[in-house]
Amino acid sequence: MPPATHYCGRFAPSPTGPLHAGSLVAALASWLDARAHHGTWLVRIEDIDPPRCQPGADHIILQQLAQCGLIPDAPPVWQSQRHAHYAQALQRLEQLGWAYPCGCTRKDIEAAWQNLGMVQQRHVERPYPGVCRHGLNGKSLRSWRFALEKFIENWPLALDRPRQGAHYLLNPPSLIWHDRRLGVQQQNPAQVAGDFVLQRADGLYAYQLAVVVDDALQGITHIIRGEDLADNTPRQMLLQQALVLPHPHYLHTPLVRMPDGEKLSKQHGAPAVDVSTPLRALNKAAQALNLLPVSPDTALTDALAQWVNMWRASYNTHRD
Repeated sequence: MPPATHYCGRFAPSPTGPLHAGSLVAALASWLDARAHHGTWLVRIEDIDPPRCQPGADHIILQQLAQCGLIPDAPPVWQSQRHAHYAQALQRLEQLGWAYPCGCTRKDIEAAWQNLGMVQQRHVERPYPGVCRHGLNGKSLRSWRFALEKFIENWPLALDRPRQGAHYLLNPPSLIWHDRRLGVQQQNPAQVAGDFVLQRADGLYAYQLAVVVDDALQGITHIIRGEDLADNTPRQMLLQQALVLPHPHYLHTPLVRMPDGEKLSKQHGAPAVDVSTPLRALNKAAQALNLLPVSPDTALTDALAQWVNMWRASYNTHRD
């Protein structure tokens, strides 16, 4: 496989606690893919939501990665130190007409959902009901939203510029893109999220905006992350297009699940992954990626060879 010198991947954990087994799967996969392409691998600490972050968890995560031999090729960056970049992007979206102020409280939105007969379903996101889409109507500014409905309505004008790495089609009302593992994906972002939040009422920037801005500024070309984040991809691709940014390639890894079938997560009390014996931790992560157990002396080298072999057809077919 010829080297792809432009390749830049990343692992972007949220420091709401130490790495758990599912996080290590995503970290290992992103590291392996970067090394398979002879590319760069970065680590970004996504502490954009300080109230949810656990003090010291960022440094614990970096130590866990290091114990497993997963060392980034440049010093990590922290999202909490990058607000000026997000503010600039939000201002740009406002100037372009793709962002608008919202004065809704949670009570306002819930009332609008009730009026529309949209009841809450487990694990199903309800789209913003458009209360402030045409103005604040006397309400005070609380947040900023992406004018997704307006953007999609204007898509022939907004989406007529090809981008490096673009591998999707917006055919209203659905967005279609390709995931290297999951194949062709399709979503109607207006039905899933509607006009989603860019900056919250507490002044903090939303994940969707921050991740898009940082991926572009860091030159990320390939995003390898857990399958639970796949449904975020359309919103991020639309923001990339709105801000005239490149579109990375995507691969979403299998999830590690608990015995009851729920996704293993910090929210559900997932314990920190035990890296006191790095080989054991790496072998569990490798197993989740359908790789065979690796040997003590050449663990990452063995895993890398298997990864290259597993995805060789993908490299040849999609040239990412």
